[in-house]
Amino acid sequence: MTLTDPRRLLLVHAHPDDESIWTGGTIAKYAAEGAHVTVVTCTLGEEGEIIPDALAGLAADRADQLGGYRMGELRSACAALRVTEHRYLGGIGRWRDSGMVGDPANEHPRCFVRGSFDEQVAALAEVIAELRPQVVIGYDAFGGYGHPDHIRASEIAMAATGEDSGVARVFHTVNSRAETEAGLRGLRELDGLPYRMPAEDELHLTEDERIDVAVDVTNHIPAKLSALRAHATQVSVWQGSGAGECSYALSNGIAAPVLGSEFYVLAKGDRAGLDGDLFGGLS
Repeated sequence: MTLTDPRRLLLVHAHPDDESIWTGGTIAKYAAEGAHVTVVTCTLGEEGEIIPDALAGLAADRADQLGGYRMGELRSACAALRVTEHRYLGGIGRWRDSGMVGDPANEHPRCFVRGSFDEQVAALAEVIAELRPQVVIGYDAFGGYGHPDHIRASEIAMAATGEDSGVARVFHTVNSRAETEAGLRGLRELDGLPYRMPAEDELHLTEDERIDVAVDVTNHIPAKLSALRAHATQVSVWQGSGAGECSYALSNGIAAPVLGSEFYVLAKGDRAGLDGDLFGGLS
């Protein structure tokens, strides 16, 4: 593909780091091929748990400066993935990270889930009207793992991609049960992995018969790992001595495999011609 590639992809994510964790390989693949790739981030991730002790003072219950710090992390991650352009929904800092279910941050007057749904939809619809993506990626109705901001991001993405939006397909990013379990089996065999294996109730997986597209991102794993490392307050990355021996973890220390494919369920649009390509069959 060349820089005149007409494909336009837009991804809607709740917090900085979600773009790299859920869709980093996909972003890197299509950007490397010359597609116009836009990432929309809905909050600054102010309520994130901080991994490095030296940065603990940034936390919401201390200096409350984590959101500003994560803007820099996100900028570096987008550069690693070669994102064409990045937008904050409604502008930088318009809505605040809501925290997990039951967190006091759910009641903050600026938190994302307390914001006007119509205003949020309109803000995303404005970006879509300007950039005219054929394909939009968001989360499923559960937000992937139940985070309130992910659920709201899914709702606004679905609402903003109506028939008059010009969007041909909407996909939900999901985790393949078969591939994730295979990846975890591989991690169990590695020496020196500093993370613990997840329990079954800590996994949020999609049965493979429901998956419509598996995007091969094997050649773009180095870019994804670089993007994950950029989010150092939230993500740690481990690599062993052998080829392909790598994993990452969030602040909970639970091992996650870095897979050679990323997986999607078609939420809107025609599935004809998909065949491993989000744009497959589109003119």
